[in-house]
Amino acid sequence: MKGKVAVVTGGGGVICSAISLALAERGASVAVLDVREDAAKKVSRMIIDKGGASMPVKADVMSKESVEGALNRIRGQLGQSDILVNGAGGNLREATTSGERPFFKLPVGAVQAVMGLNFVGTFICCQVFGEEMAQKGLGSIVNISSMNAYRPLTNIAAYSASKAAVTNFTQWLAVHLALNYSPRIRVNAVAPGFIVTDQNRYLLVDAKGELTERGRKIVEHTPMGRLGEPADVVGPVLWLLTDEAAFLTGVVIPVDGGFSVFSGV
Repeated sequence: MKGKVAVVTGGGGVICSAISLALAERGASVAVLDVREDAAKKVSRMIIDKGGASMPVKADVMSKESVEGALNRIRGQLGQSDILVNGAGGNLREATTSGERPFFKLPVGAVQAVMGLNFVGTFICCQVFGEEMAQKGLGSIVNISSMNAYRPLTNIAAYSASKAAVTNFTQWLAVHLALNYSPRIRVNAVAPGFIVTDQNRYLLVDAKGELTERGRKIVEHTPMGRLGEPADVVGPVLWLLTDEAAFLTGVVIPVDGGFSVFSGV
């Protein structure tokens, strides 16, 4: 990773802060991009305190103008981007069905917001930073999808649909960039299973820190017998970004402890 410039969107979040730190530890200069300026600054400071190179970048991934501004700031301080990790995303309680909020009453605005954050944000960042990679004919993009893209879970219709869009778009973009610009631009994704984050904590863990009924069902159907941790996602992301995965593009790697292959029997 030495000498490379990495852009991590959602870099102030639980999973992507771990990815940002890991990239920096391996020598990359990391632009920590997040709509929450304080979160971006915190992660960037952690990298710098450990002797790495980093800059915090406040930007809204759902605004192309905002992302283009981020690219210009990153280019001016760190240089052209070599790596893009699209980690900005999440779910909204308002877009989640429940006894009090049936599917038929889900606010369309909340559904659109989830689709925008997960899919449109990824799309825009791939446009902006992908064009920079296309100009030099080299780069690596890793999107963060979800196992919900393959096995939709109850209650989170908008989130599942948005991550299915990310998976499909990853495959499409991998072919498009390789055929039209350079086969040395790779686009892949990881599909985490159940990693506890700020967005899904209320679904998996109660106020006492105990598994909810939903959380228990998930663990029971996960052969490895636990929920995932951010560190579990870091390794596959790093591997996809290195030359060791130079012949991989358009793949989506499950990181789910075996949940997706377990029939329950």
